[in-house]
Amino acid sequence: MNSKLTLPVISSYILALLAGLVVLKAGLLLALFSGLLVYSLVHLIAPSIEKHIRFMPARLVVLGLLAIIVISGLTAVILAAISFAKSDAGSVRMLLQSLAGIIETSRSQVPTWISDYLPNGSDALHDLMSGWLRDHGQEAKILGQEAGHSIIHLLMGMVIGGMIAIHDLKTILPPFANALLQRAENLQCSFQRIVFAQVRISGINAALSSIYLLVILPACDVHLPFAKTMVLVTFITGLLPVVGNIISNTILVIISLSHSVNIAAFSLSYMVLIHKLEYFLNAKIIGTQINARAWELLIAILVMESLFGIAGLIAAPVFYAWIKIELGMGCKPAISHTPRH
Repeated sequence: MNSKLTLPVISSYILALLAGLVVLKAGLLLALFSGLLVYSLVHLIAPSIEKHIRFMPARLVVLGLLAIIVISGLTAVILAAISFAKSDAGSVRMLLQSLAGIIETSRSQVPTWISDYLPNGSDALHDLMSGWLRDHGQEAKILGQEAGHSIIHLLMGMVIGGMIAIHDLKTILPPFANALLQRAENLQCSFQRIVFAQVRISGINAALSSIYLLVILPACDVHLPFAKTMVLVTFITGLLPVVGNIISNTILVIISLSHSVNIAAFSLSYMVLIHKLEYFLNAKIIGTQINARAWELLIAILVMESLFGIAGLIAAPVFYAWIKIELGMGCKPAISHTPRH
């Protein structure tokens, strides 16, 4: 925390807290994170390009083009993922329907104490999911009829992040504005540290899962349904520390039950082995970035989810890292600020 808690600094903390609450309650988290992602990517790539360009106008043009390329690339990836999720090969809807059928047909294969906790048929699973979505309706609007608004927030966030990335904010500012800028830089640093580290971890996790689902099992003449979809689900849910693993593992074990209980047990064992490795990666990558252990992040996730629903669940790791930075962890993000001419 700032050693000199002057009135402007204290005011900046209060305004930052209020801004965080507004973002979580007003459904603006997607816009905030998409903007931070574009900003971070532009300023990670820019230094390697700018060092070859001497004139300031040319640098600004290059930064603008880079921002457009980053936004276009991210949009293409998102559209490709949505297209795959809607296709027959990767339909999430078909995956959920298949899970309900597998649970029903596998009830007789598992011990009674396990079957008692399983939904009783597809209607029960549907009711369970519908009830959960009703409880989190405000935060889960991206899954409902307001998905169009979420897409607009996503695009506007990326555009705003790109616009900010090509402008220099490192100039002489009044004390209050300078304190607010420091809060924003710390938030960007926490986002960059957590998200980029978690993407690496999730990518490794998805790669190991794909080896198991697409190589090892087929080599043993075991072909599970929705194998490619499971790789995508593993990567996406893996972006959530700790909780994402539970979700993907549960789905994989249920899918494995469609073949046999033995394959389900083998799948669970393989996933546990992978996540033992992932805990080491978490300690090595995320732990060294913000000096936080897995149980700290889990507590933050549980508290934020209970207070703000899905938005809190997603924001918890980044906001927790932000708090630790503000409490004195310090942060020197790898950002190149283009000087004014």
